[in-house]
Amino acid sequence: MRLASASIHRGEEPPVTGSGGSGVIFVSGCNLRCAFCQNAQISQGGMGRSVDTAEFSAICLALQERGAENINIVTGSHVVSAIAEGIRRARRDSLAIPCLWNSSAYETVETLELLDGVADMFLPDLKTLDIDIAANFFNAPDYPFYAEKAILKMMEMARDKNKVIIRHLVLPGLLQSTKEVLRWFAGNASGRASLSLMTQYTPVLSRSVNRGKNAPDRFLNKLEYMTALAWLDEFGIEDGFYQELETGDEWLPDFSRPNPFSSGLSVPVWHWKRGFM
Repeated sequence: MRLASASIHRGEEPPVTGSGGSGVIFVSGCNLRCAFCQNAQISQGGMGRSVDTAEFSAICLALQERGAENINIVTGSHVVSAIAEGIRRARRDSLAIPCLWNSSAYETVETLELLDGVADMFLPDLKTLDIDIAANFFNAPDYPFYAEKAILKMMEMARDKNKVIIRHLVLPGLLQSTKEVLRWFAGNASGRASLSLMTQYTPVLSRSVNRGKNAPDRFLNKLEYMTALAWLDEFGIEDGFYQELETGDEWLPDFSRPNPFSSGLSVPVWHWKRGFM
């Protein structure tokens, strides 16, 4: 597997961040090609370096020693076998904190079964249920088919609503997609998972190899934001979180730096150029 960075991160949902921060490990590569990927340097640009199981274990233990509440694997679906092996090695080496599987949900049920006994909590995206949006913006027309099945499998594996947080990013000008996702959540996941409604869409189309036809080139506006929040009430969704509406790109990561994020958001522990810090 190729990794880009590992840090104590304080920008996740409250149960994930906790008091000590989340031990986030950013995996290089991805099985999607999102037109507005904020991590395109590593997901599509190849930034990062290969590590073996022993080094992966050492990274996990370093995060634990620095006070991380959990090990948070970001976008590892394409190297799931290696990660599962690495987590098992880390646990043999004294890793005692939970492992979170933080993914796009573009993965098969068989893939998720490789995480049985490895992942303690799931943080899947549900990007869209619209085939055209999935094809155009994520380069995966079958995304809705696989994501729906994957999230149902995650809820089955977790058996606890506090161990699954389903994330959805609201796309400017495409609110009907959000409405359908919220309707699906209300019918399939209420009482089985929490919802995280994200409004941080940032027009960074130049970062991606997939520009996406008619991809949104602006931030979410206040009317769209208030409309999405009103749908939470309409569908009776009470368990979860939503972001405040803010515009700007100051928080965007730069994985060429030892600390890809601002010092207030992240404390670096390992970087693909520098190693341990």
